[in-house]
Amino acid sequence: MQNEVILKIEACIKEKDKCILAIDGRAAAGKTTLANLLQEYFDGAVIHMDDFFLPLELRTKERYATPGGNVHYERFNEEVGSQLTIGYAFKYQRFNCKKMQLDTWQEVENKKVMIVEGTYATHPEIQVAYDMKLFLDINKKEQKSRILHRNGEKMLEQFLSKWIPLEEMYFESYSVMEHCHRVLT
Repeated sequence: MQNEVILKIEACIKEKDKCILAIDGRAAAGKTTLANLLQEYFDGAVIHMDDFFLPLELRTKERYATPGGNVHYERFNEEVGSQLTIGYAFKYQRFNCKKMQLDTWQEVENKKVMIVEGTYATHPEIQVAYDMKLFLDINKKEQKSRILHRNGEKMLEQFLSKWIPLEEMYFESYSVMEHCHRVLT
């Protein structure tokens, strides 16, 4: 399936001289891994949705009740979305989850392949005209195993009780899988 994705990206570059790609999907499905592989293969640039977690002051019951409301899509649109097609390098400020605040600035070079990876990358409020949208799926058992291995038992419980239900609400409310060009498992 990855060869098919590579061929589609190559065709997009041939047609438009650039490919703006979203990789959305479930926690621990391999979004970052795929993004890094494509970045290396195409000498592309990657923007991580994890850098756009919602700051504490915006974390309200109302915001969390909105599907996908736990991502700071307003800041994403301002700092990244408006920049992806301009043809110049740009930078955005990363959110640091350990400090729970905005932190360092990330410089992004203009590349032929621009990849936005992470859950919520295809949120309807994200104002990016993607050339291709991928959804990475994973079964529940493998997901739990990967999160446990990657994040530890304490974070696994937080994923199961908070983050995964929020993701599932987003996927279902906006029919995310159905709006993606490819679903990879």
